[in-house]
Amino acid sequence: MSLSARSDWHNEYGNQFSPRISILYNPDSWTFRGAYGKGFFAPSPFIEDIDEVGLSKLSPLNNLDEERAETASVDVSYAVGSSEASMTLFASNISQVTELQEMQIVNTKGETQIRGAELLLRYKWQDIKFTGSYLYTDATKVSEQGDGREPLTLTPQHSAGMVVMWEEHGSHLLGFEAYYTGTQHLVNNPYLNKSKPYWHLGLLGQITLGRFSWFVNAENLLDIRQTKEHPLLLPEQAESGRWTTDIWSRNDGFIVNAGVRFKF
Repeated sequence: MSLSARSDWHNEYGNQFSPRISILYNPDSWTFRGAYGKGFFAPSPFIEDIDEVGLSKLSPLNNLDEERAETASVDVSYAVGSSEASMTLFASNISQVTELQEMQIVNTKGETQIRGAELLLRYKWQDIKFTGSYLYTDATKVSEQGDGREPLTLTPQHSAGMVVMWEEHGSHLLGFEAYYTGTQHLVNNPYLNKSKPYWHLGLLGQITLGRFSWFVNAENLLDIRQTKEHPLLLPEQAESGRWTTDIWSRNDGFIVNAGVRFKF
């Protein structure tokens, strides 16, 4: 068990106390972890929305409260032989979140709540390793009308991944990866209210001959690009000065690179 606490004094927001507790229990092939903590964040003009439109139109920061966060997680894992499995449950409540509204940073109403679970599986068969993962995220905030909750933007509820790697040290390596990103809630996007799910696929191959290793790497095999779904440019400039939509997908297209490594 680990107990810790931190005390901060801020010239605008006074004394802030942030406790934390962590517990680890490890009987035989099982591992159990638990954690709980609190923290704070002083408001700042340097938020993601400002990175996109600049500071020139931003109103001065006034009448803001500090953000407060409360987080907890529980992790259970089991390993036997060539197999390993783990599951994590997590939750957080964040109050007085700051966001940009009409070029003024304000505290939002109510709490931003995040709940989720992650499952991870690993298995090794001879020289081949398999890794699979799944992440469920339920992230919501109070709606602007205050009559309910709405999902956070650019936060997929479902995402998953799989990696298969065949490797013999000093001889060869062949890998395949596949990552799935589910739908995401979008705002200020005139083309879509909800993004489309997509897959990212990749391949990696390497052969070692003596001191030389020849490799080739291919990314985004399906040539996934957001511009295939809608333009990045807005029909007209937004009041904030912004000209583009949010980026919710890949935009680099299909990529292949190859090379050689030499070991002295």
